[in-house]
Amino acid sequence: MSPFTDYSEFGKKLPVRGGVEARSRRGAFGRTWWGRALIESVERMAEPGRLARGRNYARSGQVVSYRIEPGAVTAEVQGSQPRPFTAVFTVRPLREEELELIIETIRSAPGMLADIASGALPTGLGPLLLPTTAADLDFTCTCPDPGWPCKHVAAVCYLLAERLDERPREILTLRGLDLDTLISGIEREEPSAESDDPYGDQTDLPDLPKVEFRAAIDDLDPVLLRKALRMTAAEESIAATGLRELTAVYRLFDS
Repeated sequence: MSPFTDYSEFGKKLPVRGGVEARSRRGAFGRTWWGRALIESVERMAEPGRLARGRNYARSGQVVSYRIEPGAVTAEVQGSQPRPFTAVFTVRPLREEELELIIETIRSAPGMLADIASGALPTGLGPLLLPTTAADLDFTCTCPDPGWPCKHVAAVCYLLAERLDERPREILTLRGLDLDTLISGIEREEPSAESDDPYGDQTDLPDLPKVEFRAAIDDLDPVLLRKALRMTAAEESIAATGLRELTAVYRLFDS
């Protein structure tokens, strides 16, 4: 058990403007299987009191920013001190034999690779990708709380769960994987065997990947677009109206 810490001596947390605020306002985090599974993994190994304070920090927007990189999530979290603390949630990279098991699982399931390429992540890979023991993860923070995790890293975990709700494939990055590694592993040639169907006439082909649609307006540089509109109008108000109308047209076709 971690030693008792009197948090009142550090003062109240300082408010943050423009922080990363959780979508969840009450109750449990994780709207999808992947988000819930990550939180359940962390909550099995962490102290409930600090997790509760972490949920409060996540919901009040105390996480200034965070980034996901191979093996870790690094965040700046505002506490009671003038400068934010650096909180890091680390996940052990997969071992070679674990990676091979994932590749074999995907190779043996027609259509699974196409699902992953489209941004989805089959829940059947959960036991192979999610951390299950304390040896699989670590929590560090520059704050004075010796808890494992402290509330600052706990807040990051809850925001990460919401990220996995939207982009479950991010768990691959956390385990040190990327899509190219999976594809190259799956496409490795295996010893050939005699086949009753040498031309693949009876082969079940995977579904085509789903292409995510983005309205063209989202890919345009707003500064250059406004500059171009000003060249067609003498007044700023006319250019602004043209921008609104152009955006509305693109949104109409997007819907």
